[in-house]
Amino acid sequence: MKMIIALFALVAVAVAAPQGEVTVVKSYENDNTGFDNYRYSYELSDGQQKEESGELRTVPGAESPFYVVRGSYTWRDQEGRAYTVTYIADENGFQPNGEHLPK
Repeated sequence: MKMIIALFALVAVAVAAPQGEVTVVKSYENDNTGFDNYRYSYELSDGQQKEESGELRTVPGAESPFYVVRGSYTWRDQEGRAYTVTYIADENGFQPNGEHLPK
């Protein structure tokens, strides 16, 4: 019986613990018909942001068309500092850039 009471007390404490700040979606856009190009973006209440677009490209000599993808994403650390990465992914591979990334 003591074990059951202790278990219920532990569950009650866990449920009553602060859950932290809830992150909500502030904005969201998605333009994707399934053909050729696409674009999407979102922003969250905790400072995260992302935007990306893709363009179907055909290069002479390539086996098939491929997407050239461009975009950026931002997040904040626990001290509130924002970090942003911009990138392109094309026939030369994934190429990220950001002030916090090594050159």
